[in-house]
Amino acid sequence: MLEVQGLEVHYGGIAAVKGVDLDVREGELVCLIGANGAGKTTTLKAIAAMLRPSKGEVRLGGKSTRALASFELVRRGLALVPEGRGIFGRLTVRENLEMGAYHRNDRGVGQDLEKVFALMPRLYERREQTGGTLSGGEQQMLAIGRALMSRPKLLLLDEPSMGLAPLIVQKVFETIQTVARQGVTILLVEQNAKLALQLAGRGYVMESGAIVLAGEASALLADRRVREAYLGE
Repeated sequence: MLEVQGLEVHYGGIAAVKGVDLDVREGELVCLIGANGAGKTTTLKAIAAMLRPSKGEVRLGGKSTRALASFELVRRGLALVPEGRGIFGRLTVRENLEMGAYHRNDRGVGQDLEKVFALMPRLYERREQTGGTLSGGEQQMLAIGRALMSRPKLLLLDEPSMGLAPLIVQKVFETIQTVARQGVTILLVEQNAKLALQLAGRGYVMESGAIVLAGEASALLADRRVREAYLGE
């Protein structure tokens, strides 16, 4: 589904991502963990064509994305839930969700809206409320729902637990797990290493712009280096 080879991203003269290789197979939930500033968000933005890499290749479904803009990737099945949620604060919940389907002209939009409401009943209760008045957890759910309205084949999630209370984080991750079980391929970027590795099948560990460890999530969760660096043990 996704292949990243030799990815490099620079901000001016500073290398933020240094030769990253990773892949996500169809139907997988893969996590990318690391400390703040490790380069995780920059990697996601480069995959989503929000940043242009200095070097390297990104392929979606076996085809290069080099010449494509972000909106064209959405049409090809990639959706990003950004760090900070990025909802439209002055639009209602329903309008935010409908914006997720802006590129679609099929008759299934209404059905998908109902599916999102069934998956996240709180959004249905708040459907005529403006996005900016929602709680942090509700806004995160709305951002995920908006992405799902594009019918993604690959869903990129950037720090979905950030700034949320533990009980809300649990609910958000349960929702992510349900989405994965429904067949959506997911690449999850998350600072909460324990939660991410418990949810994912495989994982990558990023430090200072480079992948330093990769493997089955259960093996990474048991790895002494991961436990010392990210689980406080």
